[in-house]
Amino acid sequence: QAEITRVQGIGVPPDRIFYSSPCKQLAHLRHAAAHGVRLMAFDNQVELSKVARSHPRARMLLGIAADPIPAAQPSLSFGSTLESCGQLLQTAKDQAVEVVGVSFHLGSRGLEPQAWAQAVATAQLVFDVGTELGHPMRLLDIGGGFPATEDSRAPLEEIATGINSALDLYFPEGSGVEIIARPGRYYVTSAFTLAVSITALEEIPVEQPGSDGGCDSRDVPFLSLFPDESPVSLSPLPVPQCVPCVPESSPHSLMCSL
Repeated sequence: QAEITRVQGIGVPPDRIFYSSPCKQLAHLRHAAAHGVRLMAFDNQVELSKVARSHPRARMLLGIAADPIPAAQPSLSFGSTLESCGQLLQTAKDQAVEVVGVSFHLGSRGLEPQAWAQAVATAQLVFDVGTELGHPMRLLDIGGGFPATEDSRAPLEEIATGINSALDLYFPEGSGVEIIARPGRYYVTSAFTLAVSITALEEIPVEQPGSDGGCDSRDVPFLSLFPDESPVSLSPLPVPQCVPCVPESSPHSLMCSL
């Protein structure tokens, strides 16, 4: 709600705003409706029902789980599976909610060129289902996860080439489909470096009591349990040399805490 107010305050028209959150409060939906923000995403029937009640004029993008490698813990991933997309699109039609396209977000998998091709191919299949049901499928959101220009793991040029090749194959020029993206990581990755002090690290077995046993029982670091996060590498920071901030003869004193 505050973000919608902020971007409209700097002159962004409502038809240029994409409310991409997969889980929206009813008050925020009503705020979006009152301020003309119609484009938003959903990936389950609960969200779809909320939109049908609180913002029936919304233009929806169906969020899909486009990761080609099944997550170890699917419940941690957003997006509907390909198998459930047909039912969601049919439910949207039954509730008179307009679905205008597909959205996906690869996150850290965006560093793998082949993941983009698989995601775009999956989106094209969902477009076909939506079109058959009478939805005006004309917008594809390819999300984010683009590497910064200096990321040696996956040069941006290589990622861009893979994305463009997939789009040319599945959504060629003249198809009438508009492509949008959310390159937040690309803009801010190189702006900051986070340094933290780790005081403890616990090893937790992947297979916990009550699990379905789908994972092996080897121990893995807690920090790598979440499959959509980049690998964590630990290295000690150099001990800083303390340089006096004021000369010893100064009448002023200064306490430093490192």
